[in-house]
Parts: sequence; C-alpha cells; structure tokens
Amino acid sequence: MTRSTRERIIDESLRLFAERGYAATSVAEIEAASGLSPGAGGLYRHFKSKYEVLAAAINEHASRTRIQVAESLAELSTMEASVDLEERLSHVCRAGLAKVREESELTRVFFRDLSQFPELVAVVREGLLQPMFDAIVTWFKAQPEYHDAQLDWAGISTVLGGSVVHYRLFQETVGELPGHAEKDQFVAAWVRLAVGLLPSPSPAPVS
Repeated sequence: MTRSTRERIIDESLRLFAERGYAATSVAEIEAASGLSPGAGGLYRHFKSKYEVLAAAINEHASRTRIQVAESLAELSTMEASVDLEERLSHVCRAGLAKVREESELTRVFFRDLSQFPELVAVVREGLLQPMFDAIVTWFKAQPEYHDAQLDWAGISTVLGGSVVHYRLFQETVGELPGHAEKDQFVAAWVRLAVGLLPSPSPAPVS
C-alpha cells in the first residue's frame, strides 16, 4: 500500500529521531528521507514545525495502540473455548513482546528525547503503556480459570507486563538477551508463573 506524503514524513522522521536524536535531525534530512526536495520546505505543507511532526508520530502511535489492544482482546476472547489456558497465555505474552518490538523506534526516542516534552510523555504513558497493563488485567479477569482467584490484578499486571517490556528493552539497549534467555524460554517461564496464579483446588471432604 502506497504511503501518503504525510505518512512518509511521520515514519521517516521517527526513524531518524531514533537513529540520531531529535535535536540532531534537521527538517531538510526528514524531507530527503521522505522523498521531498531537501530544504525546499515541503515538510511545512503538512506540518508547522519539526516538533509538530514528532507530536503527530507520538499521537498516531498511541491511537494505533488503543485500536490494537481492543482488537487483540477481541481476538483472544474468541480463543477461550477452543484453546487450553497455557496456549492462551503464550499468545498473550508473544503479542506483548511483538508490540514492544514494534515500538522500538518510539522507545529510543522516548528515552533519549521526550523528557523535554512532558506533554508527549503523558501521551506515551496514557496511550501506549497504561493500555497494555490495563489489557492484562482485563484479560485475566475474563478467563474462567481465574474467576475465583481473588488477587491483586493491578499488581500482577505490573509484574507480568513489566517483564515483557523489560525483556525487549534490555535487548534493545544492551544488545543481548536478559539472562541469555531465548524468547521461547522467556515465554515458557512467563506462562508457568501465570499458571501458578490459579487458585489451589479445595481439598476433598473427609468422609
């Protein structure tokens, strides 16, 4: 599918911001990467400033994430009757890993540049990060196996969701897998921990 000029500007600017940093990337470089004549002002036909391009990229990623979370929850809900719990858990974990990987460019921009733009930090927090943790809570509460588990789901989502984020961030920033654990190892351990949250069966009555 052919991208519009506006989409190219957003995509290429985020890539350049991730590679070089926001301050080190010029409007002319964004124009060149987007297929426009560098320095001719083509970017300004779509955005008022370089900051507005950054803000658009952040907001569009947040909007897309909200849609993806809703779609993922709907897809996972259709698996419930036909797929065993461990496979469902594995799917949740892998979906989370894929999402964090998808946002690798935005992650680099977030840690390098967004501290100077608190309003954009708020967009990332409310549009990308919190929806993932909220989705974990929603998903666990919807599973019949966990129906009777009276647990601190907010705390659990922080631990389980945080481990997914950390796995990818460690890989992204350090260049190695955390603990040298391959993805399949991580997913299997994540599933085992989640299965361990199941309430213990009640002891059989003594006759």
